[in-house]
Amino acid sequence: MADVSNEFDYLRDKHRQLREQNSPELNLRTHRSISWIARAAALIDDDPDAAFIFSWIAFNAAYAKDMGDDPGSFARADFQNFFDALVRCDPRGRIAHEIWHHFEGVVAELLDNEYIFSPFWKFHNGDAEYDNWELRFENAKKAAQYAIEGQETAKLLSILFDRLYVLRNQLVHGGATWNSKVNRKQVRDGAELLLSLLPVVVDTMMSNPDEDWGAPYYPVVD
Repeated sequence: MADVSNEFDYLRDKHRQLREQNSPELNLRTHRSISWIARAAALIDDDPDAAFIFSWIAFNAAYAKDMGDDPGSFARADFQNFFDALVRCDPRGRIAHEIWHHFEGVVAELLDNEYIFSPFWKFHNGDAEYDNWELRFENAKKAAQYAIEGQETAKLLSILFDRLYVLRNQLVHGGATWNSKVNRKQVRDGAELLLSLLPVVVDTMMSNPDEDWGAPYYPVVD
């Protein structure tokens, strides 16, 4: 992942250049995210499980905010708002290029993978409400296809990160074996996709300091 290493150097240098003019909150978010991107990139070839987890931490560093009583909860509306802001602040369409061109095949495979679809697991854990998980899966794929046909980048990102969030839960909550031979492709694909997207995400945030990216949930406290 030499390209990601180069991206890290670029992001680090840009962060230093903009440190005085960007807000402390934005500086903290992006500084933390860049540090985790670098660590994930160093592990992608030898340990994709760890690379995925560290990439998700980098995403959280850029994105996460106070979510009330449960700061670890998943708020889909907040995801959508974040992606809407990113696409709005990316007039050159670099994020769209990653999704629609660079990772087009990977995105299609991730969206077609029931093992990272939440209702699939709810059904297999005995929740009768999700007996129709296959119908839900087909409807979810149709929604993704509509987003693809309409080139709705923010909407597709939201749908895609829904799936990646399930993968994140499997790893972080002990629902997978480290370096297992089962269901490995989505781990590597997910890690590589995150490592490609995140430098563009952080760069976009640093270049748009007037956007309200929110205050980090865990500020530095002396």
